[in-house]
Formats: sequence, C-alpha cells, structure tokens
Amino acid sequence: MRHFHRTPLTPDDVLASADRFFPTVGLTRSASEMRSRTFSGVLGVLRLMIKMDGGHATLVEAHTDQVGESRLDKNVKKFFVALHRVDDPRHEIEAGY
Repeated sequence: MRHFHRTPLTPDDVLASADRFFPTVGLTRSASEMRSRTFSGVLGVLRLMIKMDGGHATLVEAHTDQVGESRLDKNVKKFFVALHRVDDPRHEIEAGY
C-alpha cells in the first residue's frame, strides 16, 4: 500500500523520527539513502521517501509490501500521528466519526 503525509517538519527531522519509531515496532533499518529509508521485519518491508513539497512542507511517502490494511500499514499511520505530535505536542488523537 501507499501512504502520504505532509508535515512542516524538515526532512532530517522526519528521518530521525522514523529511525526512532520503526525499531519500536520490530522493524530494522535495512537501507538508507539521502532522503529515504527502508525498514524490514516480521511485519513486512517499508520504504519511506522524503521530498520537499512546495518549499514549505515535507512530503512523506510510505510504500509497504502488504496488500490491504495490515499491521505494518497501521503502524505507518501511527508514525504519521507521531510526526504530527513532534510538530504540535498538544495534538490529541481523536476518533474521526
């Protein structure tokens, strides 16, 4: 699956957050490039790509090797919430219904 998230954080902050977050869910970093990371583990393979979006925002693209909404995909969404909380620590998670 593919997931997208825009954040005002810098690409370096996003990558540092990814390096801290994904090992806590059982993924290890298997590759890293200048603006991307690949994590793998029991849950599957995740590739993060970071791009500047319009100069004022950072676009985070997450690609998993899973079909449908797997545990890995749910953890990617949790990571996006964690990024939001880095930007705004007062952010509360609320149900969307």
